[in-house]
Amino acid sequence: MWLVRHGETEWSRTGQHTGVTDVPLTSAGEAAARALGARLGKRAFAAVLSSPLSRASRTCELAGLGDQMQLDQDLMEWNYGRYEGRTTRDIRRELPGWSVWTSGAPGGETPAEVGARADRVIERARRIDGDVALFAHGHLLRVLGARWLGLPPEAGRLFALSTAAVSVLGYEREIAVLSLWNATEDGQLLDQRG
Repeated sequence: MWLVRHGETEWSRTGQHTGVTDVPLTSAGEAAARALGARLGKRAFAAVLSSPLSRASRTCELAGLGDQMQLDQDLMEWNYGRYEGRTTRDIRRELPGWSVWTSGAPGGETPAEVGARADRVIERARRIDGDVALFAHGHLLRVLGARWLGLPPEAGRLFALSTAAVSVLGYEREIAVLSLWNATEDGQLLDQRG
């Protein structure tokens, strides 16, 4: 599975929790999304799945895979409930030590609920013969990486993920592994992986 986080938005740039609010890509986010096409090369994907939120689906389109894109509700970002649009720093003024990874979001989702969605995505992708590209969001993809490795959803806190980053989940001798994580435009070469 090739995981692709969407390009920059105003809220991702400022550190605001962006769950279900459909915030568009910035011009820098659109440029980074276009660059993803060159970084992914001419790789043939057996399936291309995207969150229905425009920041992910537009990234998929600009990367040149829009004609294959299938929208998948399970790839939506974490629902942050009452913390939507707020920064961690702001939330911690009211609730010191708060973390979405341990406390979830009031009126939104718990780590276990996001983990269940990630598990469904993994199960669907494993049934597809060939590489699968998933265009989605930072926290959801971090949970997906943790679940791929058999870790609890909360372990996603250990996997930093930049905007317009590519990660690859694969196998080594039938063991689920991270083949590549958080490769950005100035990072690792992608045509040598997967």
